[in-house]
Amino acid sequence: MTDPLRLLDIPSIVPPEERDIQETVAKFAEDRLRPGIREWYESGEFPRELAREFGKLGVLGMHLDGHGCAGVSALGYGLACLELEAADSGFRSFVSVQGSLAMYSIHRYGSDEQKAEWLPRMAAGGAIGCFGLTEPDFGSDPGGMRTRAVRDGDDWVLDGSKMWITNGSIADVATVWARTEDGIRGFLVPAGTPGFTARSLGHKLSLRASVTAELVFDGVRLPGSALLPLARGLSAPLSCLNEARFGILFGAVGAARDSIECALGYAKTRTQFGKPIAGFQLTQRKLADMAVSVNCAMLLALHLAGLKDRGTIRGEQISAGKLNNVREALAIARECRTVLGGSGITTEYAPLRHANNLESVLTYEGTSEVHTLVLGQALTGIPAYR
Repeated sequence: MTDPLRLLDIPSIVPPEERDIQETVAKFAEDRLRPGIREWYESGEFPRELAREFGKLGVLGMHLDGHGCAGVSALGYGLACLELEAADSGFRSFVSVQGSLAMYSIHRYGSDEQKAEWLPRMAAGGAIGCFGLTEPDFGSDPGGMRTRAVRDGDDWVLDGSKMWITNGSIADVATVWARTEDGIRGFLVPAGTPGFTARSLGHKLSLRASVTAELVFDGVRLPGSALLPLARGLSAPLSCLNEARFGILFGAVGAARDSIECALGYAKTRTQFGKPIAGFQLTQRKLADMAVSVNCAMLLALHLAGLKDRGTIRGEQISAGKLNNVREALAIARECRTVLGGSGITTEYAPLRHANNLESVLTYEGTSEVHTLVLGQALTGIPAYR
């Protein structure tokens, strides 16, 4: 057995249409992504040409309807995220931000003209989007944002900054959230708009095969048509984050599965004291515990996909999935590194790369602490973080 999810025969319960999606994305990852990931991770590079390849694959905004989007099920989208993150979290991050944040914000809250202008190009990978919510001093508390948009005749003038923005410096358009006299509103800011600059952040130990940037807005003048007309209040950007978190809870399973497969293959061939280390009780205990954990995480993901496809999923349920699955995946990746011994610190083997990436995944789209408090509020009715 190489796939630990076969321990409980989980692949057999995936419907044929979604299984086809998963297999297609898995083959793309095997043929196109895995051969280059060591080089891209070490060099801190995300190849921009992958955007059009993801578009051709059909994974950009794949869970949205119309405007060049495939409109697949939540389960199909989740399984695509799983296979992308099994290759590297950076690939799933790109697809999540493009489809579940930038495109979803336009699809859900944009005008017909905004949808027609941006969504077909973004679905094809011809235009890249980013999502500007987090600020240097306001991560878990986005309601405290300082970025401000002020009316000036028919225009808006935008000032402020955003931090830790995936795709930021390669994006053709940014969805930017700002405080206005009418509350928090969303704006579409095309790259190259005077006063708008994006700077890539380097020296990262995590998500190295992904672009992370700071966005700065210095008197950026936008026409009235840049406003997302249906987005009012903080609930709008938070609804986009829930879309991205759903992909994350599947993606984390992919990183965990890939780590176990790597450790299992190594343990069967690495010989110590005259036999493969897979034959030692302590190694088998590690492998057994990790296999049970990843199967439980996958069953949780499948259950939440069912709720989402039925339109009954709640925010705290997504929080439970993101909290559990990322936490378990990070523990699994770290444990798999111990199975690999000293070899596990090199880029030849995936688990430590996955563990490094998952440190970011644990923090973005809501930290583990915040998701814990979301669940605490759901259980007690008392919001502990306010």
